[in-house]
Amino acid sequence: MVRFDKEADFEEKLIQALQSNGWEKEVLHHPTEQELIQNWANILFENNRDIDRLNDCPLVPEEMEELLEQIRSLRTPLALNGFINGKTVSILRKNPRDQLHYGREVSLKIYDRLEIAGGKSRYQIAEQPLFPRHSEILQDRRGDLMLLINGMPVFHIELKKSGVPVSQASNQIQKYAHEGVFTGLFSLVQIFVAMNPEETLYFANPGPDGKFNSDFFFHWADFNNDPINDWQRIASTLLSIPMAHQLIGFYTVADDADGILKVMRSYQYYAANKISDRVAKNDWEAGNQLGGYIWHTTGSGKTMTSFKSAQLIAASKDADKVIFLMDRIELGTQSLKEYRAFADNADEVQETEDTIALIGKLKSTDPKDTLIVSSIQKMSNIKDDAAGKLRSKDLEEMKSRRLVFIIDECHRSTFGEMLITIKRTFPNALFFGFTGTPVFQENEQALSTTADIFGNELHRYSIADGIRDRNVLGFDPSMVIVYPDKKLRQAVALQEAKASTVEEAVSDSEKSRAYFHFMDSKEIPMAGQVGPDGKYQKGIEDYCPKAQFQTEDYQNVVAEDIIENWLTMSRNNKFHAIFATSSIPEAIQYYRIFRKKMPGLKVTGLFDPNIDNESGVKALQKEDGLREMLEDYNQLYNQHFDIGGYAKFKKDAAARLAHKKPYERVNPEQQLDLLIVVNQMLTGFDSRWVNTLYLDKVLVYQNLIQAFSRTNRLFNINEKPFGSIRYYRLPHTMKQNIENAVKLFSGDKPRGLFADHLPENIRHMNVTFEEMKYLFVNAGQEDMLQLPEDKTVCARFAKLFREYSTCYQAAQIQGFVWTKTDYVVPVSEDNSEEDEPEKTELLHVLPTRTEHDILQQRYKELAKEPGSGSGYEVPFEIDPYLTDQNTGTIDYDYMNSRFDKWRKQLDQQDISREELDATLEELHKSFAFLSQEDQRHANRFLHDVQTGDIHLEKGKTIQDYISEYAVSEKKEQVHRLSVYLGCVEDLVYSMLDAHVTRENINEYGRFDALKNSVVKEKAREYFTAIDGKPLPMFRVHNRVDAFLTDFILQGGMDVPEPPEEYRAV
Repeated sequence: MVRFDKEADFEEKLIQALQSNGWEKEVLHHPTEQELIQNWANILFENNRDIDRLNDCPLVPEEMEELLEQIRSLRTPLALNGFINGKTVSILRKNPRDQLHYGREVSLKIYDRLEIAGGKSRYQIAEQPLFPRHSEILQDRRGDLMLLINGMPVFHIELKKSGVPVSQASNQIQKYAHEGVFTGLFSLVQIFVAMNPEETLYFANPGPDGKFNSDFFFHWADFNNDPINDWQRIASTLLSIPMAHQLIGFYTVADDADGILKVMRSYQYYAANKISDRVAKNDWEAGNQLGGYIWHTTGSGKTMTSFKSAQLIAASKDADKVIFLMDRIELGTQSLKEYRAFADNADEVQETEDTIALIGKLKSTDPKDTLIVSSIQKMSNIKDDAAGKLRSKDLEEMKSRRLVFIIDECHRSTFGEMLITIKRTFPNALFFGFTGTPVFQENEQALSTTADIFGNELHRYSIADGIRDRNVLGFDPSMVIVYPDKKLRQAVALQEAKASTVEEAVSDSEKSRAYFHFMDSKEIPMAGQVGPDGKYQKGIEDYCPKAQFQTEDYQNVVAEDIIENWLTMSRNNKFHAIFATSSIPEAIQYYRIFRKKMPGLKVTGLFDPNIDNESGVKALQKEDGLREMLEDYNQLYNQHFDIGGYAKFKKDAAARLAHKKPYERVNPEQQLDLLIVVNQMLTGFDSRWVNTLYLDKVLVYQNLIQAFSRTNRLFNINEKPFGSIRYYRLPHTMKQNIENAVKLFSGDKPRGLFADHLPENIRHMNVTFEEMKYLFVNAGQEDMLQLPEDKTVCARFAKLFREYSTCYQAAQIQGFVWTKTDYVVPVSEDNSEEDEPEKTELLHVLPTRTEHDILQQRYKELAKEPGSGSGYEVPFEIDPYLTDQNTGTIDYDYMNSRFDKWRKQLDQQDISREELDATLEELHKSFAFLSQEDQRHANRFLHDVQTGDIHLEKGKTIQDYISEYAVSEKKEQVHRLSVYLGCVEDLVYSMLDAHVTRENINEYGRFDALKNSVVKEKAREYFTAIDGKPLPMFRVHNRVDAFLTDFILQGGMDVPEPPEEYRAV
């Protein structure tokens, strides 16, 4: 790959590549906003000059101002997406030359999503566009590249040279957005692109009210989901024509529910395209109902993909109707709202209240009735219901229509018979399925695989792809042994030998054969398995009676494991958990155990509330459990749910667990910690706040992956590095089930699916720590008191510390504590021969807590370059989460003990210089915990002690002196600021005490008040003296603004003394 040491060279080559991929040869160099507005006016004129639009009379500035006013009123990328894709806009003609339309409204064609690389579409490149400042205190800005379609700037690209992280480009975009650059004409930008030669990120414009979220910064990939990062391939794929045109027209989604613009990921694009291509090529007379299926893992945005697929089909007019089918429960809660939120207009997506309404919409020729959402249950009953309501003739008429059915969660076995009925009702329709867990031969339940029902796989994005791309998290499954293997094996052996004791078993020859057969792990493994002959060989766990797992002792052990690990697993109650049990009676029993053993835990249960009166005592017990849970829930959260309104209770509990309306900002007292379920909530429920699944039930294949996936929604990677699963029942069988499910659903790419376990994370911590230590030693900073001066070394340290911290955060969840420095770990995790002694080794933790805290303090300092001012751009990637972390308690006791020792030695007449220096060196080493600023104050203090410039007071600690020096220095800085700029000291202190950020610096007009207190003549004299040359008066304002901004944001800084002659004046 070609290396670019200059950003300008990279920019030039990228422009050439874009020109080779559909963009015009003539580049707009350094255009101002006004010049781009005129460029848009020219294109609008060329595309609308016919008599019924502009009548060959160009647009005048007043008309363009009307268009801009429409843009300003829409304001957000979400609303402007509809403006761009609306095909036309209306203006009032104000050009007196157009006598035919003057004073009348005309419609202008601005963009057509279907008119790609042809017709009247224009594709221009604007190089280094000038962004006017939106505040007189800010600077004018130049972007790198803008891509214009029909004169509208819809892409903004920021570039960085080789070796500079692509995050610097995305940070630049965020900075411009914060400064208000993307307003006016530039608010039309839909997609941002951050690039260096080795990596590219693209993401939707969040708009003036939105927040940039790096979780939604995407890499483009090829059809096989292999990421594309080379800049030339990006130019020929993502940014090429027709792709760029399609991205704006079809693959951006104005999501009204979330209130933001979204852009599709590459795998969503390929899936939607595959479906629309299949429909376009379909022979509707052939009766082939197999459209194909999309295998996209849970959490990858299947709803958006399926909707966009339907929208593409509808727009192409290759089908008469597109019908989404899903389970009635999901339809009643979430999915219809999501589809309507994705639509350009909510009326585009029609719901069906009953069969008559459904038939009516299927018959309708109104374009609004093209996209229909219904339940699979309702559609499967349509033939019988139509006959009963004398509408069979209407239904027959529909059979000749070109119908496309899209079925969500198509792996569900409950859909089988209903889908067969629908297919028989509409023999010429085309069927597509979406699933995160397809049914294959290995996991088929009704002699039908997903391919049998829907046809070929059209696109795959497996869970392994999702984890690699950081679209979902990996898993950390942990086996918890409740019944020790040897004891369980012996209990089964005695049971099968029909003996009460070991003595009885071994003393009888027949019983002895059976007993030793089951005691031999080579003959009977713990988990059953399929042999070479295809027959299933039972394992020890297969012989365990269910009653074994329903005892009070067993359930207490499981509950105690959850309670014991709760604070660690939940990260001090920040995250929530789901506990899946095997039956409703067990769920109720566990609920009571938790209420008794951990009354502070906010827990409830969800399961089928229907009471079967034929069940007698069991029905009464179930009703008692339901009543108990609802009463406790109502009391805890001040609610009024009852069994009759159980659906509302379920909705409330789900919203509370997911932090969704009305619980988006739920306080800790109102959150739900643990939800106990049987089957509900293990599919389809999404919450990034759930990080742990506890399992006391056995799951296989799709049910296992679906349940695991409740934990893998993205959160801050430092706080939620993976989804944790702890499983208890038949643990060896479950381990095997996990392996089988992973093999089946990872798409032959299992790598990265499982998080490293504690031993691996400690080993990674050790390796990265040693390398960081080497960097400091090699830079002459053996005690890590300061950062290395070499920026390339700092960059390497930044990367290593992020890797180290990721492993450290994960290890903490898995049980790592600083008070334990040695861990006994298995040499191999696969101990299938449980009757053999487990081979272990001692794993020592190399970093100490002290060294960890010192390294974290140094990492925090990477983001601040002393004396650099606010314009400093860190040349390597910094994780804000890590810089915000406390570095632990500074060991002031040790520091003061060294200080006291040194102070006493100063007064000792017989102390040697070597001994005094050694104590002083120890004291200096203890400063490593301190920030660079506090180290500077501490060293100044020690220097003053040695020179006799300070009198030591009894009872004062070293931190007292450090604080005094810091306060004294700040006073001196503020005083100089006042003397040289004339500003009011009280206003400076007020802002310093408020600890303002760049975002809120002028809140309540406080920064303006500070600037207004500056005496401009004094400031001009001061800066003239500092610079050694006159400063024009018109530049004073900007210079003062920049200087005061730096001073306030840094919490004070050195105010340079002017030359002597100035001070004399």
